[in-house]
Amino acid sequence: METKLQVSPNTLFGMGNPLLDISAVVDKDFLDKYTLKPNDQILAEDKHKALFEELVKTFKVEYHAGGATQNSIKIAQWMIQEPHNVGTFFGCIGKDKFGEILKQKAEEAHIDAHYYEQNEEPTGTCAACITGDNRSLVANLAAANCYKKDKHLDLEENWKLVEKAKVYYIAGFFLTVSLESILKVAKHASENNKLFCLNLSAPFICQFFKDNLMQVLPYVDVLFGNETEAAAFAKEQDFQTEDLKEIAKKAQALPKVNKERKRIVVLTQGKDETVMALSDKIETFPVLKIDPKDIVDTNGAGDAFVGGFLSELVQDKSLDQCVKAAHYAANVIIRRAGCTFPEKPDFS
Repeated sequence: METKLQVSPNTLFGMGNPLLDISAVVDKDFLDKYTLKPNDQILAEDKHKALFEELVKTFKVEYHAGGATQNSIKIAQWMIQEPHNVGTFFGCIGKDKFGEILKQKAEEAHIDAHYYEQNEEPTGTCAACITGDNRSLVANLAAANCYKKDKHLDLEENWKLVEKAKVYYIAGFFLTVSLESILKVAKHASENNKLFCLNLSAPFICQFFKDNLMQVLPYVDVLFGNETEAAAFAKEQDFQTEDLKEIAKKAQALPKVNKERKRIVVLTQGKDETVMALSDKIETFPVLKIDPKDIVDTNGAGDAFVGGFLSELVQDKSLDQCVKAAHYAANVIIRRAGCTFPEKPDFS
């Protein structure tokens, strides 16, 4: 039997927007009313304020602990199983009912969540409006937007947890919240030859937070994204190509601070093959086949992909094995509502 490398607690570190997902199957009229695209992720504006209440009143909703980074850390922990608390998570919540639910859910998922709790804003929420196998996400960051480097990340007991980690993962969404926190973690990873991973997360990040993104990119060892994010990134970077493999190659070649490690770019495209760019070659990996009627909800599929990938990365497994685990995790998640999973993975 293959010996499983024993990972220690707090080996994987994530920081991001902890959100309580409020998901429901809605109709096209609901999307139109709030001018939502069937498959997108946006930040809530004033015109979306009533959406959250209407969603809860009109449709059958489910609550799940969410937020992209926290989801990925949870999935990685689920894939690893033992020991508990391999994943550490930092983010900001409110002192309220939703905040309590998030704390409880993090504990149930065996991740070591250290939230910065404040009173100014309520815990953030994300409406997942599901139509068919599309999902339109509207995030009301609220408390998540209040994360402060000096109030939390810089505290000695918290920074010690950052130092314990070997692999770091932050979704691009956090670029809208605390660039200085991301840079502090990214520089630590780079200076200590540890792995720093980032996700493009959404087209709007590549477009409207391009400056922040490009400040962090030189520290990125592993860059994740899907085909729509990659297209937006390529356009903003003036790559002058729409070919996913070319985009991966060009993103891979962008300047990098730590020369000890070559950047890896991993781009997914739903049911089509995953593309990975390494310094000298492009590799493709077919995803696991799934009958469309078995797809319950694609919300969380991207987070699950990353979580699976990270679960093997922290165990120093090969990149092929990382992608295999990523595809497995995503395949499990899309058969279920929200970013939820069975008790144990069936993966080796």
